[in-house]
Amino acid sequence: MKSNPAMEYRRFGKTEEQISVITLGGMRFKYGWSPPRNHLPKDSIENCISTTRMALDLGINHIETAHGYMKSEHLFGFALNELGVPRNQFKMMTKGAPMTGDETRSLVEKQLKALGLDYVDFYGWHGINNKELLKVAVQKNGPVETLHKLKDEGLVRHIGFSTHAPLSTIIEAIQTDLFSFVNLHYYYFFQRNLPAVQLAGEMDMGVFIISPNEKGGMLFKPSTKVQDLCNPITPIQFNGRFCLSHPQVTTLSMGMHEPNHFSQNLALLNQENYMNLQFSRIKKKMDAPLAKISGLCTLCDQCLPCPENINIPEVLRFRNLIEGYDMEDYGRFRYNMLEGQGHWFPGTFSFHCTECGDCLPRCPEDLNIPKLLMETHKTLFNKPKYFKNKLQAFIKSILKSFKFWESF
Repeated sequence: MKSNPAMEYRRFGKTEEQISVITLGGMRFKYGWSPPRNHLPKDSIENCISTTRMALDLGINHIETAHGYMKSEHLFGFALNELGVPRNQFKMMTKGAPMTGDETRSLVEKQLKALGLDYVDFYGWHGINNKELLKVAVQKNGPVETLHKLKDEGLVRHIGFSTHAPLSTIIEAIQTDLFSFVNLHYYYFFQRNLPAVQLAGEMDMGVFIISPNEKGGMLFKPSTKVQDLCNPITPIQFNGRFCLSHPQVTTLSMGMHEPNHFSQNLALLNQENYMNLQFSRIKKKMDAPLAKISGLCTLCDQCLPCPENINIPEVLRFRNLIEGYDMEDYGRFRYNMLEGQGHWFPGTFSFHCTECGDCLPRCPEDLNIPKLLMETHKTLFNKPKYFKNKLQAFIKSILKSFKFWESF
């Protein structure tokens, strides 16, 4: 396989595949989310071709997409064919969330056709985000069992899963021993999944980090305080090096779709010297603000479950980041995704808190949780966006009902 001396490669766990520590993620191409998925605008095609060409030239050999990314599989299929890339020059990961064995086979065949490939190197069950979905994925004669049959047939080479689940569910999924890799969230500003990263390493699974720049803190648009703390390197470099300082971590998925994205992300590479003196000094500076936060939530999760389904630790994590790092923009971006992403980002807004007090005796820090929740809500809540989303959901439900009655 062609490699670039400037790129770094790691073994993707028990798959034994050597992949670049930076992955080309295919979620953000121009107009990539507009249906239908097989209609490819000229701008989308040009964007994907130029991005893919640059990635391969720089030694990135791992490409990640998913059926859920609308046009992405079709765009990569077109681009790789147009560029005439030899099959041994890249590793392809795609994902899907079929609910039955038959649906799994049908979906994988459609995805291979869209990608223009005879097989995919890595197939992930997309979104084991709660225990119910884990049960669906691993049921007898279900999706994962069928994926293993497809592996025997040569259509899929390695099987894993992606997840936005609570830590306990991720641990449970890893312990099934049905998977060779896991795609999860783990960054400097979100370290709760460290036990899952460590367990995956113990079980020789590849570890793929999802969206370290965006969901990891909107680091392409960091607060001035974060920039100053990371100086003389960038927040993107610091966070990437933090992730890669863990030997269990194989690769970071970057949603690169513009030329300047490559220089920003490749700057994090450090010849595998990720625990050097410079990094240690910066990390010490980055850690310091947490000690000064009054009412710091340690994110232990003991306050859960909440009777109103408020994801208390996540809301208070946003408060920590605002108080310690002036990350209000990031907090607002994430907080206002609540009640709109289903199991991908579960939980309700903090205004649902009834001050029942159920969480208070369980908090080891003795925090006034209802008060902190409402303070954070007032800082982050986007009321116009909330009502706009509610109106759109209502209209969508009406149109869906209308179509239902039309079918009679």
